[in-house]
Amino acid sequence: MEVLGVRVEVPANTPVLILRESDEPHRLLPIYIGGPEASAIHQALEQIEAPRPLTHDLFASTLGELGWRLDQVVITEVREHTFYAELHLSGPGEQTKVLSARPSDSVALAIRLDATVYASEGVLDAAGQQPEPETDHEEEILDEFRDFIEHVSPDDFAG
Repeated sequence: MEVLGVRVEVPANTPVLILRESDEPHRLLPIYIGGPEASAIHQALEQIEAPRPLTHDLFASTLGELGWRLDQVVITEVREHTFYAELHLSGPGEQTKVLSARPSDSVALAIRLDATVYASEGVLDAAGQQPEPETDHEEEILDEFRDFIEHVSPDDFAG
């Protein structure tokens, strides 16, 4: 999955995490999240560093100090409009751990630690949305403007 970003749904003013399937058909996976998590994801995407470590930064540095690595995040299921995720960790001596976590926290960590985000096929089937077909609307506007410029004369502006 690609992390496209966070947007605010109007009129509810609710943050939504937008993920997109890397492979065809590039389904979108919108997940409603809380404000602090939206801020944490946005800061990570924009590479904004806080003067003091925030919670996700602290957890990321703690993992590193303890010799653990976040290998991947998997959004495993959606139940009654609630999404569930797992952190897949590896550590010293080939240890592995899988921790249950909220997708928003998981994605905030994945961005910071350059880990891959996956969504199960069941989640994509249940909550994935087909992307809007791309239109050439911008190109149409530019073509109209080019046509106007090519055919305009000073007499067109005479009062």
